[in-house]
Amino acid sequence: MERTYLPVLLLVGFVVANAVLILGLAHLITRPRPTPVKQQPYESGIPVIADARERFSVKFYMVAMLFIVFDIETVFMIPWGAYFRQLSCAVPLVNGACPAASISFFGLGEMLVFVAILLAGYVYIWKKGALQWD
Repeated sequence: MERTYLPVLLLVGFVVANAVLILGLAHLITRPRPTPVKQQPYESGIPVIADARERFSVKFYMVAMLFIVFDIETVFMIPWGAYFRQLSCAVPLVNGACPAASISFFGLGEMLVFVAILLAGYVYIWKKGALQWD
């Protein structure tokens, strides 16, 4: 059991050691030279016009959360696409192909149900006005 986790533990140990080494070397090699210009915040070449801690509208956060929800949809589509051939065959695959008489629409049907549920949610939030910036 320990031998199966050994490569993963070695990788994690290497990554942690590498991160500590790089941060330690950067701390030892560089000298801080603060100047008033370097201490100013910089955002895309635009001068600062307000405090960074100003309040945002709730609409901004609603759109951000909705983006995350609908972005996760693609994460679920990747494994479905990888196994589409197996999901659309009623019997095990023969040489990577489905026999002609055994093709089913189960794989396509389950993704259509998933997309229909997401589409219903999208229509619901659109009708509620969650995407309006006014």
